[in-house]
Amino acid sequence: MNTLWYFENVNVFNLLCPHKFKEYKACHSFFNYKKNDYVYFESDVAKKVYLIEKGKIKIGYYTEEGTEVISAILSKGELFGEKAILGEENRREFAQSIDNATSICPISVDVMHDMMRNNKTFSLKIYKFLGFRIKKLERRLQLLLFKDIKTRLLEFLHELCEQYGHECDKTGDKVIEHPYTQKDIASLIGTSRPTLNSIMNELKEAKIIEFNRKEIRILQKTA
Repeated sequence: MNTLWYFENVNVFNLLCPHKFKEYKACHSFFNYKKNDYVYFESDVAKKVYLIEKGKIKIGYYTEEGTEVISAILSKGELFGEKAILGEENRREFAQSIDNATSICPISVDVMHDMMRNNKTFSLKIYKFLGFRIKKLERRLQLLLFKDIKTRLLEFLHELCEQYGHECDKTGDKVIEHPYTQKDIASLIGTSRPTLNSIMNELKEAKIIEFNRKEIRILQKTA
């Protein structure tokens, strides 16, 4: 199964939400979704971009054989559907809530373009964000095509640590308190759950990591 994953170290919601702009504050709203609800389907008209206030969204598509391919799992503060800004007319992917309490702020493409025209600094930030995301996706694709599963997992843990990790004062270990299930992680690095579990146990035996359902600990190497 071919998949991609990406994470951003910035709360895009705080940057882009129309609620932060006086002229749009009264005319925007939030939509709520439960687990398995779709925000949009493949081939839907692309007229909006979306900001996640809370919850998690899965981005993906289906192959001709009906196999689901996950391209990203996004959480609070992140943006999706952004290709509409660049002129995409119909969706090439689906967006689905995987949380029972997901809240999203939709922004019409017209409003987004209006904000970009009226604020050059804002416009520059948008284009930098889009360029940054494209570069990260390209790097992930290279990993998936040319690296083994263990390397992909270690790279994933490194980025997960940057987003959710903190250092333990007593041991110096990196503690990652993350929102992902093993199924999520397996999908995002392009492997099966049993294979992921096997590799994580191998890393545990090698004293590289410790883990439970809600936490992964990258152990500090000792002499």
